[in-house]
Amino acid sequence: MSPQQAGRPLGVAAIGYAFMGKAHSQAWRNVGAFFDVPAVEQRVLVGRDPEAVAEAAARYGWAESATDWREVIARDDVDIVDICAPGWLHAEIAIAALEAGKHVLVEKPLSNTLAESEAMVAAAVAARARGVQSLVGFNYRRVPALAYARQLIADGRLGTVREVRAAYLQDWLADSESPMTWRLRKETAGSGALGDIASHAIDQVQFLLSDTVTEASGRLHTFVGQRPGRDGALEEVTVDDAAWATLALASGAIASVEASRVALGRKNSLRVEVYGTDGALAFDLERLNELEFLDATAPAPEQGFRRIVVTEPEHPYLDAWWPQGHIIGWEHTFVHQARDFLLAIRDGNPPSPSFEEGLQVQRVLAAIEESAAAKSTAVQL
Repeated sequence: MSPQQAGRPLGVAAIGYAFMGKAHSQAWRNVGAFFDVPAVEQRVLVGRDPEAVAEAAARYGWAESATDWREVIARDDVDIVDICAPGWLHAEIAIAALEAGKHVLVEKPLSNTLAESEAMVAAAVAARARGVQSLVGFNYRRVPALAYARQLIADGRLGTVREVRAAYLQDWLADSESPMTWRLRKETAGSGALGDIASHAIDQVQFLLSDTVTEASGRLHTFVGQRPGRDGALEEVTVDDAAWATLALASGAIASVEASRVALGRKNSLRVEVYGTDGALAFDLERLNELEFLDATAPAPEQGFRRIVVTEPEHPYLDAWWPQGHIIGWEHTFVHQARDFLLAIRDGNPPSPSFEEGLQVQRVLAAIEESAAAKSTAVQL
């Protein structure tokens, strides 16, 4: 008997309580207040430090905390497992949760290696046959302006898309004295800017165009090779600070992708530009509620990029929020993600991006890394 049939809310367990755990917690806390979705209950927050996770659980609205994720996924009152832990833990937790019959949401990237991602897909496919859903958390698909951009492209407003430019730039590592973290070690992070933020840009290219990357060439670079550890001694940085790639898509479109965590002055700028035969559009995450659109079918004297403020109730997701012109923020994308996942669970429709779509992004990342290592021109996917 499902929780809905039993008349109880879906129990959620989140694994990880730092940056992503905090973002996901507010989504589970708020989704039912704004969207007509199955009721959820924040059952348990999981982390390694018992005192710290207990404090976070109380602050973020969880009923309790725990330190053993294996015990948590075995509980009968847990129906959804939300994995916000570092990438090197994703595969083990996700596969175990799916085999236990739990719906699984896992933060991007899907995992740190292709082999792990392939094993996760196999587990997801087997679980789907039993009605168990899974989703990889590329939350920028749920930015209303980007979801609307996808609609414009699908409706043919840009004609045939020729070129895409996607750049995700941050500067939190621009200072060479910034300390070491797990994100700067290959054994825990898998890669640097490539897997961390270029994965978002690559997913957007494929999402916006409803297309698939078939070929990739790339370059990776580490500008600061050593950073101070906890004791002040310098430690080797074993991942990239920045990545560049050229991608060919099945449709014939070409995309350029850039990602950097040392781009001084760029705090969280995901900029996407799409150029077609009949129009163009541009978006920047630092102006999340705006979309620039050019209609090249208009008379030449009238042409030019115009600013669309994406706050109308007709825009994706926004009928649940505020009156026109009242903007939303980055955190709302996670509420939209929770909404879509809960509706997929209720209706039995596999959500997107699936683990298979997450694996496709991993294949692109691997091809870029292979091209960069070999200094080759392109790698076929």
